[in-house]
Amino acid sequence: MFNFSFDKRFVYIIIVVMVLTTIVQYITNPSALFLLLVSIPGVLVAITFHEFAHGYAAYKLGDNTAKMEGRLSLNPLDHLDPIGTLMLLFAGFGWGKPVRVNPSNYTRKISMEKGEAIVSLAGPLTNIVLAIVFTLIYFAIYKFAGIAFITSTTGNIVMLLISATISINIGLGVFNLIPLPPLDGSKIIMPLLPYNAKQWFRNNEQIFYIVFVVIWITGIAGIIISPAISFISTGIMNLGRIIFGL
Repeated sequence: MFNFSFDKRFVYIIIVVMVLTTIVQYITNPSALFLLLVSIPGVLVAITFHEFAHGYAAYKLGDNTAKMEGRLSLNPLDHLDPIGTLMLLFAGFGWGKPVRVNPSNYTRKISMEKGEAIVSLAGPLTNIVLAIVFTLIYFAIYKFAGIAFITSTTGNIVMLLISATISINIGLGVFNLIPLPPLDGSKIIMPLLPYNAKQWFRNNEQIFYIVFVVIWITGIAGIIISPAISFISTGIMNLGRIIFGL
């Protein structure tokens, strides 16, 4: 779930500059443009399942808001945010159209705070699970499809599509775990914080939004999450190799 609480025009201007700069690079590099096109299905899968997972988790906790608004759907058009999708394509991280939830509808078996944490965790966790599933598909094809298919044009494109889907899901999942508003991580950590820390966090939420924008624009966000992305990617790939004996 990604939702800015301040003037979006500033953010949009930055995004447009970043996208235009990247487009120029793609135009001068046809192979990079091809890899961009290959990544589109992965982006659709990652965002769609991420937002669906938020809505479904809220629904299971007793909140029908997402269902009533048609967000319990695996139709990508129901979940794509134009700006967030462009960012995921051109910057490697982004967001979908936020799923609206009403924590006051959650089951009273858990606190609203814990309910929000569960709903927020559902999105990134689903992305990691998808990365594992597509990794298993990748190695299954590698082992059983035969070298003739893998080295063919069709096989090469299929493997690139799957690889891109794995990378994008890991990137989206890890990025959203950064514990800064408006990312999912900011709600996931709430039940773990002492009372005074929670109050301070809530009272200074606007500052954290600004901090997030700064680390995002400067590329620090990418530097922060790169080790986690590398660690998870390596672990998932090793898991696939072990399962298929490769």
